[in-house]
Order: sequence, then structure tokens, then C-alpha cells
Amino acid sequence: MFQHILLAADGSPHALRATERAIELVRGSFEAMIEVVYVVNGQTAKSDVLHYGSSDDIKAMRMAKLKNVIEKITSANVKYEIRVIHGETVPTIIDYANKHRFDCVVVGSRKLNQLQKMIVGSVSEKVAKRVKWPVMIVK
Repeated sequence: MFQHILLAADGSPHALRATERAIELVRGSFEAMIEVVYVVNGQTAKSDVLHYGSSDDIKAMRMAKLKNVIEKITSANVKYEIRVIHGETVPTIIDYANKHRFDCVVVGSRKLNQLQKMIVGSVSEKVAKRVKWPVMIVK
């Protein structure tokens, strides 16, 4: 039984699909928890400051992006925590996951074609190769 899941989420449809699978992994366990990690890279942080100004507004905007993820987890009666961490997406997720104990790391996949994967790479594949815990990639 999975007790502690790391869910990488950004509010996208891919993250919502991953959220559903994370919930399925912990369903039925009263002790289980999903730790949702939202990564803010440098460019996004600068843009947020320019558009929203105050740190309270920025925090509210980030939580709004995760609203559907939080609603899904809450409606399933699963305990959760939100972690907003700063850095480049892939290395930050990998570093965070490897510094903590998880039963599984769940990430969504954008369904990139081969050319797109070659040019920009796949976050989910990079995470799966470098995280020391089991990784579930949700398509």
C-alpha cells in the first residue's frame, strides 16, 4: 500500500490526470498523504512579480492554478500538503524527491511526439531516470 506520494503538479490537464492516479494509489488508507509539489522557475517568478506585485497576490495566483488538483484530492478525503519550490523544473523535482522518502512519485506526461522529445525533452522521462523512488508517468 502506498502511504506517501509525491505529485508534481502545475494545474495543467496532465497534472489533473496524474492527480487522479495518485488518489487511486492511496485510496483506502487513512494514513496516506499526497505531497503536491509546484515548481516555480526563475522566468515564471520574474513574470509573477511584474504581473501581480505583492507576495500575497502571487501566492493566491499559484494556489488558483492548483485549485482543481486540490479539489480532487479534498473530495477524495485524502490528506495532502502543498509545497511551492523554486528552481528549474526537472532538477528541482528530482532533488526534492531524492531528499525525502516517497513510496512513489507521480508525474503527468504531455504526450510529446518524438521530435518534440528530442528538442525539448520530456520532464516525466527525465524525472523517471533520475529519481530513486518508483515513478508513475500518467499519460
